[in-house]
Amino acid sequence: MLAIQPQVEVQHNLLTRLADARSQTDKLFATVRPEALYDRPIPERHRIVFYIGHIEAFDWNLLSARLPALQPFHPEFDRLFAFGIDPVDGGLPSDRPADWPSLAEIRGYVNRVRNGLDAALDGFSDITRLHVAIEHRLMHAETLAYMLHQLPFKDKIRQDGPSVASAGPVEFRMIDVPAGSATLGLSRNDPESFGWDNEYEAHSVAVPAFAIEQFKVTNSQYQQFMDAGGYEDKSFWSSPDWAWKTEQDVAQPVFWVRRGEEWFLRGMFEAIPLPADWPVHVSHAEASAYACWAGKKLPSEAQWHRAAYGSQEEFERPYPWGSEEPRRRHGYFDFLNWDPSPVNAFPQANSAFGVAGLLANGWEWTSSVFAPFDGFEPFPFYPGYSANFFDGKHYVLKGGSPRTEACMLRRSFRNWFQPHYQYVYAGFRCVNE
Repeated sequence: MLAIQPQVEVQHNLLTRLADARSQTDKLFATVRPEALYDRPIPERHRIVFYIGHIEAFDWNLLSARLPALQPFHPEFDRLFAFGIDPVDGGLPSDRPADWPSLAEIRGYVNRVRNGLDAALDGFSDITRLHVAIEHRLMHAETLAYMLHQLPFKDKIRQDGPSVASAGPVEFRMIDVPAGSATLGLSRNDPESFGWDNEYEAHSVAVPAFAIEQFKVTNSQYQQFMDAGGYEDKSFWSSPDWAWKTEQDVAQPVFWVRRGEEWFLRGMFEAIPLPADWPVHVSHAEASAYACWAGKKLPSEAQWHRAAYGSQEEFERPYPWGSEEPRRRHGYFDFLNWDPSPVNAFPQANSAFGVAGLLANGWEWTSSVFAPFDGFEPFPFYPGYSANFFDGKHYVLKGGSPRTEACMLRRSFRNWFQPHYQYVYAGFRCVNE
């Protein structure tokens, strides 16, 4: 039996992780040239400068509520930067950059928040809130990355990453997964594990036999769908997805760029000839249309779990490859790279059934609508984190991307987005039932 860590050790480790998470977001904002910080590269998101203040305001509002010694010093900014990921009518300055606070004012606020919290957090006993502060920041470190992906290259300062892992030709095949069970979620009886409210309560789902693609769908496979007229054939799209595609004039993945007769991939810092063996990143609507064209389906959340963590012996693994903590040989995640890699680059990360690349190289869309598990209880201090999105309009994603921190590669973690949002580092694979 594993020894339970003393509270003081847990608290110290979390404060170290908070400092590391701050370093990640600081480095991310440093990739943007100062003159571009008031830009808005994605219409559905705020201007970049908002997030410089938002992450700190979130920490302040979350943690200072349990620290009576801390008194508000800038209530206006506490409110201004408290709004979530989507623009809120009437809650923010107008869309004119000149109406926003200056960068100096915002950074002054950031420094005071950090200094105040750091002076007061020694001995802080609310471990759950510390986890929330850390993972909220790390989530933004990823969502901000895909937002910055849409900035013009001239507005970013190039950051080096590891060279993309080489791999041989991709041999596409379906893998048979026998009937079995999949355990979704976390148990509240495990005090050593942190999970967001939507991860509870753990339960088992019976999964009939099915076949799943060994690899994520690649750019070259998706191009075949496009060349076959996939974006022009209404029969492959649901009515809402077709209406969105038509109204928004969507005719290609948002990460693709056409130059003459050639396709290029919009990387973080440059456009490169479209890599045939990298996973395509698309919206749920586009992934669903491809699956229909291919005569297949997107996997359910339970099917994805079964393929990722199940085994012939009915023993479920903590990770697809086994019990070892995520390492570099298992893929690019944990902020290791900015762009994808070949879908077959990391065979050591294969699941027990031989399914590849499940926890790296892009999140994976499922067919499951984001909904609560039985026993769901919202965080009392953050009641809308999940519940606001149980609207039947968001879909579960599983896995991770090169910009996903390792702590969120846990088996129970659930991501979710609307079906028409193209900007996520999200790909997919298909199943036959």
